[in-house]
Amino acid sequence: MPFDSHRIHDVPDDLLAAIDYCYEQGWTDGLPVIPPVVDRVQAMLAYEGRPPEAVIATHPATTLQLTVHAAAVNAVMAGCLPEYFPVLVAAFEAMDKPAFNFHGSTASTGGSAPLLIVSGPCADDIGMNADVNLFGPGNRANATIGRATRLILRNVFQMIPGISDKSTQGNPGKYSLCIAERARGNPWPLLCETQEYPEGVSSVTVFASGGFFNVENHGGNTPEQILGGVADSMANYGVITLGQSAVILAPEHMHIVAGAGWTRQDAQEFLFTHAKRSVEGMKSVGKHRDRDYNRQHGEGAHRLVEAGQMHRGMTPDDILITMGGGDAGGHSCFIPSWSRDRASILQHKPIGVCIDCN
Repeated sequence: MPFDSHRIHDVPDDLLAAIDYCYEQGWTDGLPVIPPVVDRVQAMLAYEGRPPEAVIATHPATTLQLTVHAAAVNAVMAGCLPEYFPVLVAAFEAMDKPAFNFHGSTASTGGSAPLLIVSGPCADDIGMNADVNLFGPGNRANATIGRATRLILRNVFQMIPGISDKSTQGNPGKYSLCIAERARGNPWPLLCETQEYPEGVSSVTVFASGGFFNVENHGGNTPEQILGGVADSMANYGVITLGQSAVILAPEHMHIVAGAGWTRQDAQEFLFTHAKRSVEGMKSVGKHRDRDYNRQHGEGAHRLVEAGQMHRGMTPDDILITMGGGDAGGHSCFIPSWSRDRASILQHKPIGVCIDCN
């Protein structure tokens, strides 16, 4: 039946039977959910200043709307604590921006998963993990905020696998893909600072992401060696497109790069310059398109664009770079965008405050 967050359902008193009832209604991602009893939903709503019927996001194709109340119900089912709720609200406000392409990124065969990156003091305040096992299991905030995102896409916006979600093979990040940017020991300005929010204001960045690439390098000891390995992953024939990129540098790698005096802009320019493939190579695997090349190399092309080469992205600014993970281990990662045609551009919003609300 259609999901209705305002309906009060008569469910069995037995907890396991209530969980089974949620399965029967089609409200789960395949894993058990917490039945959204009224008092838990009310506790979630207490962390949002707007009325329950206020609309957070609207699906551009179906016109289905996400209200504060519906978001709260799904946050409870995902296992969120009330203090996590402002992050979830801000994430959907960011995804509601037209440039994110809410419909395409959730319906395409490409298997996009929304990556959420929380930056600023909020991450520590709610106990998010920015450290060891950053993308792995074990942290309630990371796991449940990401999972609530998926439940909302399924239950409210009806992006049902095999029906409206046409992912060819899917993506494990579709269960949950939410991390915190590591502030401790980070030599570069945090994302929320580069996004020019006032001091002390946290943000969430949303990115319609493809698959996860682990970049292992235990022997490199210069920025060129560390970033050269990342650039090689970014230039993989399977993922090189005009789309954007997210690069999460492990502290070990970040300290080599920043310790040599490199700024975020230096690293972005290096990666853009080296994450490339020749036109001949692109043709050899059937991926060359004249319109992509002309778009990248046409009027207004970035000064680092090289003739006869296809770079990943349009400019160095298309590469988001920050730090995350444990102190030990030479493992960073590259996450490509879902779209080869730049159909989705990463967005961000402040958490829990009304700044840039339009």
